[in-house]
Amino acid sequence: MSVRVRFAPSPTGYLHVGGARTALFNWLFARRHGGKLVLRIEDTDEARNTEEARAAILDGLRWLGIDWDEGPEAGGDYGPYFQSQRKDIYDRYLAQLQAADLVYTEENGSVRFKFTRRPITVIDLVCGDVTFAATEEPDMTVRRPDGSYIFHFVNVVDDIEMGITHVIRGEDHLSNTWKHIDLFNAFGKSAPIYAHIPLILNPSGSKMSKRDEGSSIESYQQAGFLPAAVFNYLCLLGWTPRADSEKLDRDTLVSLFDAKEIHSSNARFDIGKCKWLNSQYLREMEPKALLDASRHQLSQAGLPIEKASHAAAILQSVKEKVSLLSEFPAWVHYFFRDDYPYEVEVVAKLRAKEDNSTLLEAAGKALEAVGDWTEDSIHAAIELAAKEQAVKPGALMPLLRGALSGQMRGPGVATMAHLLGKSAVLNRIHQAQNVI
Repeated sequence: MSVRVRFAPSPTGYLHVGGARTALFNWLFARRHGGKLVLRIEDTDEARNTEEARAAILDGLRWLGIDWDEGPEAGGDYGPYFQSQRKDIYDRYLAQLQAADLVYTEENGSVRFKFTRRPITVIDLVCGDVTFAATEEPDMTVRRPDGSYIFHFVNVVDDIEMGITHVIRGEDHLSNTWKHIDLFNAFGKSAPIYAHIPLILNPSGSKMSKRDEGSSIESYQQAGFLPAAVFNYLCLLGWTPRADSEKLDRDTLVSLFDAKEIHSSNARFDIGKCKWLNSQYLREMEPKALLDASRHQLSQAGLPIEKASHAAAILQSVKEKVSLLSEFPAWVHYFFRDDYPYEVEVVAKLRAKEDNSTLLEAAGKALEAVGDWTEDSIHAAIELAAKEQAVKPGALMPLLRGALSGQMRGPGVATMAHLLGKSAVLNRIHQAQNVI
């Protein structure tokens, strides 16, 4: 039988990083084995479910590049893919248990499943075979007095109906899996093979909550992470691919994925490492791709990138210095506007020595004489001005950097001047002299 796995989120909030990692491992497993990934929405909690949360989950999965073969918007032969639309199916399966005298109804109307009270072994690819002793727990409610079904029951029914062969989910579900197997056996069906993956802990060692940095996929989008980098990083939370590098593309990750190699110990989340990995992806991006990826952040900062003919080259000039797309505006804003502010340390640097105005004037004259406006000719002009003023070029560079950008960081001064254009450079030098 071909591999069929599922990701079954509840639309009660944002897509949590733990849920995204679960979806990702299921996706990797399905793609590795040529199987199918089913997206199933567990929306039986009407009081907490929202359309906004459902949309956020689907958008988060799409942003990460996790596509599903069956489910909402994809369709399939095993629908509906919303549990709220499957009550007739659940009623039919409950009738099977009633006919076999495996359930009973209490006075309050709730229906309980009779546990077999025998030892049950969970076959698990990650945790190994885990045997649960005969339980002394009360029999499990499968349908509430109001007619709604509980998670454990519908979960098993859906896995049977949808032909799920493997269940990859969080380790926190392991303690209840024996209940699911008891139900599978009651229906005369074999349980799927399980893989309970380790929890993701925050830097302090406790389970990640919505208050922790990096807990929601939406936060990565807003912070300016690249989907490929987050996809790559989530793969490393609980699994160490057999490769020479941690930076791995999707095809390589698919080819290497082995559920048996998922760690059994909890994974420690490290936002710093995720940012570092993101910076590695940024450095490899081609100019146009980097510009397209940065448009949203630059637009939010009010920078008119469409007016700059060298917008792509401008971003390329500082990509080695940033880790996130959201950091670009602070590094390049002065390229796109003439009303850029002067940072306090820049003003202090410009006014530090009496001859700074003279040095800038000499640099301006040398640059004004440049014919072919290239980085080499600009650099040569700056060296000439320094020689004429009997100073080292290093004495001019900070002054020019501050004059051209209003800040003390950025690409090389010759690169900066080349991208700004000759007219803008001369105007900015004159403006800096006024500041002095």
